[in-house]
Amino acid sequence: MKALSVILILSVHSAMLSAQPVADSTDYNLNFEKLAQNKKLPEKWMQWGTGYSLSVDTTQKFDGKSSLRIKSSDQKTDGSFGSAANTIPAVYEGKEIELRGYVKLDRVENGWAGLMLRVDGASGMLQFDNMQKENVSGTSDWKQYSVKLPYSRDAKKIHVGALLTGTGSMWIDHFELLIDGRPFTDAPLKALSAVELDKEFVQGSKVTFGELSSKIIKDMTEVGMLWGFLKYYHPAVASGNYNWDFELFRILPKILNAKTEAEKQREIYQWVQKLGAVSIDRPTEGQTGTVKYKPDLAWINALGYDRELLSKLDSVKRAARPQEHYYVGLVPNVLNPIFKNENPYATMAYPDAGYRLLTLFRYWNMIEYFFPYKSLIGEDWRGVLAEFVPKFIGASNETEFKLATLALIARVNDTHANVYNYDRALDNYFGNNYAAVETGFIENKAVVVNYFNQKLGLKSGLKIGDVIETIDGKTIEQITGEKLPYTPASNYPTQLRNLARDLLRTNDTLLSVGYRRNDVSDKTDVAAYDRKKINFYANHTKRDTCFKLIGPDVAYLYPGTIKGSYLPRIAPDLLKTKGLIIDMRCYPSDFIVYSLSEYLLPKPEPFVKFTAGSLSTPGQFTVGPDLSAGKINPGYYKGRIIIMVNESTLSQSEFSTMAFSTAPNVTIIGSTTAGADGNVSQIVLPSGITTGISGIGVYYPDGRETQRVGIVPDVEIKPTILGIAAGRDELLEKAIGMINSK
Repeated sequence: MKALSVILILSVHSAMLSAQPVADSTDYNLNFEKLAQNKKLPEKWMQWGTGYSLSVDTTQKFDGKSSLRIKSSDQKTDGSFGSAANTIPAVYEGKEIELRGYVKLDRVENGWAGLMLRVDGASGMLQFDNMQKENVSGTSDWKQYSVKLPYSRDAKKIHVGALLTGTGSMWIDHFELLIDGRPFTDAPLKALSAVELDKEFVQGSKVTFGELSSKIIKDMTEVGMLWGFLKYYHPAVASGNYNWDFELFRILPKILNAKTEAEKQREIYQWVQKLGAVSIDRPTEGQTGTVKYKPDLAWINALGYDRELLSKLDSVKRAARPQEHYYVGLVPNVLNPIFKNENPYATMAYPDAGYRLLTLFRYWNMIEYFFPYKSLIGEDWRGVLAEFVPKFIGASNETEFKLATLALIARVNDTHANVYNYDRALDNYFGNNYAAVETGFIENKAVVVNYFNQKLGLKSGLKIGDVIETIDGKTIEQITGEKLPYTPASNYPTQLRNLARDLLRTNDTLLSVGYRRNDVSDKTDVAAYDRKKINFYANHTKRDTCFKLIGPDVAYLYPGTIKGSYLPRIAPDLLKTKGLIIDMRCYPSDFIVYSLSEYLLPKPEPFVKFTAGSLSTPGQFTVGPDLSAGKINPGYYKGRIIIMVNESTLSQSEFSTMAFSTAPNVTIIGSTTAGADGNVSQIVLPSGITTGISGIGVYYPDGRETQRVGIVPDVEIKPTILGIAAGRDELLEKAIGMINSK
C-alpha cells in the first residue's frame, strides 16, 4: 500500500461512526453550488490533509456558479496532500459504485491529481482508489474522470472527493455518484441486518465484577476462547444472524452467576443450542496436502465438559460454513484477512468491564484464527489470554486500559502491529512534546544521529554523535526496560528503532539530558516542542534523487523516491556500470519488485511463496505455489549488486530484497531487518483503537521464514558512533569498497 494512501486512510478513520447511518438527506452538494455559512468551503464538504488551501472559485467552473479549488502552499512538506472530501451514508443496495467528476489542472508537478472514492465498513476501509496509478499531472482544461469500485453489502460510509499532491492547483466540479450505473439516490435502501437491529447494549455491557478470584479468571479465559470459536466456526454467527459482541454480554453474567461446574456447562450448552442446528460436511481431521498449519482445537476436549456439550461443540467444529463470513473475509487474490463489521465503539474512551473484555477477546481470537505467524509468537498464546484477563478487567481508567491493549498488541511480535491512530490517553502518558533531536541505538547506546529540525536541533546543545546516558535522571537502561513492553516489533533491533524516537519525549517543555561527548560527560536542558513543529519523516524523504552515479562505474538506486516509470530512462546508464548499490534502508515509493527484477535477472527465478488463512476452517493455513521474478533477458545487468539493509527495511522493502537477491552476483550487507512481511490486515477494537497484523505468511521457496528473522545479510555491518559523529555512511562506504575491490 502506498504511504500516501495510508496517511489518507488513517486521517479519516477517527471520524468513523459506530451507529447505522440513515438517509437523512439526498442533497450532498456534489456540484459545489451551496456555500456553508461562515465557512470558505461548500456545504457538506470538509478538508483533509495539510499544506494545501481549499477555496470556492467563481471564476473557474465547469458549469453552474462555482467550483472548488485545491492549491499547494509554501507550508506543504514532503508526503503531504490536500483533499476535499464529502461523506455519504452507505444505506443503499448495489454491486458497483462509481464517482464521476470534472477536473481542471494548472502546473501540477512532482505529484498527481485525482478523484478519491473510498468505501468504509464498520471496521474500516473496504475499497479505495485515488487515481494515483493514472499519474494525472501538468496543465489541462476541464476533463471528466471516473473511479469505479466494488460496493459491498458491508459498506457503512462512502467518502467522495479529490486529492492533490505535489505543487500546483486543481479545480473540481460537477460530481456524480452512481450505484450500478444510476444516481445513488435512486438505488434501493438496504434493510437493517439482525446485528444492526440488536441495540440492547449500546449504552453499556451491564457486566460487573467484584473481587477477582482465580476461578473467575479461569472462567473468563474459557469463555473468551469459546466465544471466539463460535464466532468463527458456527454458521449462524458466520451468516450474521447474531450480534456476537452483545451475545458475549448475555453469556458473561450467566457464567459469573453459575454456582457449580454443572450449572456453568448447562449455560454454555444452552448458549450453543440457541444458535440452532448445523449441517455436517467435513471430517474432524480437516484437509491435508498443502496445509502448513492446522487449527489446534484440542483445548475443547481438555476443558472437562460432559459428553453432551462436547458432542455439541464437535458438531460446530465440523459444520458446513457459508462461503461469505459476516465478521471476516479474505482480500481477493491476496487472501489476507479483512476483519469487517467490527463495531469500533469509538465514543467509548474508557469502556466498561464487559467492553474491555470484548477488546481482549476480539483481538486474541483474530490472532488465534487468522494470524499466519501465530506459531512464531514465541510463547503460549492461550497463556497470554489468561494473563491479560485480570489486566483488562482491572484497568481502572482509560490510560490503564489503553496501555493494556498496547501491551497485548506488542505480544504478537509483529512490526506491522501497533496502535495506528492518534490516541489522546497514550500521548498523555508517553508525552505530547518532542525534542528536535533524532536518536538511534548505535553500538547498543542511545546516540544522536540527526536532527528532525536543523535549526531547533542545533539550538538543543546536543551534537550528532553524542551518547545519551540519562534523561530526567533515569538511565537509558531504565527507560528501555519501562518502554519495551509497550513497543511492538518483530525483533529486538526493530523495537529499539521504534523506541528511539520516544526517548526524548515529555509533557514538559524541557528535558534534562546527560550525555557523553569525546569521553567527557555533561548535562544540558533540551527544549521539547509540540509534534506539529517536529517532522519525524524529514530525514526519510530528503534524498535528492532515486538514481545517481557514484563515480563513472558505480550506480546508486534509492527505491524510497523511485517511480516504476523511471526505470526505462535509468536503464541505459545503469547497464554501463560495473556495480549497482540498491539502498533498501527505506520503504519503496512505488512497487518495483517485478519491473526492476526484469533488468537484474537473466531468466525468471522463484523467490517467494505465501500462506493464506481459511474461512471454511479458521486457524488453517495453506501454502501457495512459488512466485518468480525476472524474465528471459540476455541483456540483463552483469555487474556486481550490493543491497544495503537495516532495521528500517520493512515489509515491501523486505519483499523487494527477496526478489532482487535472486539475481546473479548479489551480496546483501547491513544488519537485521524489521522482520514483518505480508500485506497488512487492519483491526479495529473498542474505543476506536486501530491496529493491524501481517496478514499473509511470506516464505522463501525452500520454506525459510522472514517473519521476526528478517532478511539475513551476507555481510553484517553496522554504523559506529565514530562514523555517525563524522557524518559517514559506513554501509555505503563498504558497498562502494566491495564493488571497487573487484
